[in-house]
Amino acid sequence: MSAFKSLSVAGAKAFVRDKAALFFILLFPLMFLVIFGLLFRDSGTDKIKLAVVGDSPVAQALRQIPAVETQSFDNADAAIEKVKSGDLPGAVIVNGTDVQLRFAASDQTKAGIVNGLVSSVVDKANIAATGQPPRFSLRQSQVEDSSLNAIQYLTPGILSWAVASAGVFGTAMTFVQWRKKQVLRRLWLAPVSPTSVLLSRVGVTLGIAVVQAVVFVGIASLPMFGLRLAGTWWLAIPVFLLGALAFFTIGMLIGSFAKTEEASTAAAQIVVLPMAFLSGTFFPIDRAPGWLQTVSQIFPLRHMNDGMQDFLVRGKGIEALLLPGGILLGFTLVVGFIAAKVFRWEGN
Repeated sequence: MSAFKSLSVAGAKAFVRDKAALFFILLFPLMFLVIFGLLFRDSGTDKIKLAVVGDSPVAQALRQIPAVETQSFDNADAAIEKVKSGDLPGAVIVNGTDVQLRFAASDQTKAGIVNGLVSSVVDKANIAATGQPPRFSLRQSQVEDSSLNAIQYLTPGILSWAVASAGVFGTAMTFVQWRKKQVLRRLWLAPVSPTSVLLSRVGVTLGIAVVQAVVFVGIASLPMFGLRLAGTWWLAIPVFLLGALAFFTIGMLIGSFAKTEEASTAAAQIVVLPMAFLSGTFFPIDRAPGWLQTVSQIFPLRHMNDGMQDFLVRGKGIEALLLPGGILLGFTLVVGFIAAKVFRWEGN
């Protein structure tokens, strides 16, 4: 126990003294959280902007929709020019009972929204004009808390990526440096069990991960960002710790064969960066092609992201812990076993 404690303290002190490690493990990922949090802070309040020419029940209905911001124009040419220049996604030109919609097809997403919106308003106006009561009624409500905003979804993904980077880079670099400086050889010859050496590094990895979590959640919870934890947020803790262990094993595996710090850094970049983009860290993976979504299922970061979001944002119950927890635990055991088998205490 004393050997484990001494090695853990030494590893923690070495991390604190390494200014570059502090920057890339703590501050660099935090920069992404702050930047994206500021960029998308008001994304939930965006309105569809439409140019409107003329007046009729259709134009009045459009002006009354909370999600629509209308701009009135005196003539159609000026409104259409605004659409052509890309300032507005569409223009509604009303002339008596004739309603014309001119839209920009260059942005297919907004074009689809504008077409559906105007078509719905015209359909309702036609029904109202017949004097017949509508046969069907629609009730609309969102399933999430109305206070949710972009930071709720950014925090779990970027925090998971930060933990992955720290686990892989920190572990791989530490073992390479220890091997080059003959530290591992001296520990192997000393009356210290290999288990104590590995557990000390696990302790440092988990400690760094906890510090990252506290800093990230603390920053994201500031009033300017407004993170609100779901009622079952505490269920994210086992997912978080299992994810940190999974990335420790990846770092250990890289550190077992990399001969230089440069090689370990390059290998870690090859593993972590593509995994971040293919696991929903920076953008929703459900927008990717189907085959790519299937490929992403093999990455531990995908399951850590999903698990963290399930509990921090969606407030799911303990049953949702089985899939991400089981996959992360299985990944840790398999990769950890392989890393332990190929691990070298001395250089070639």
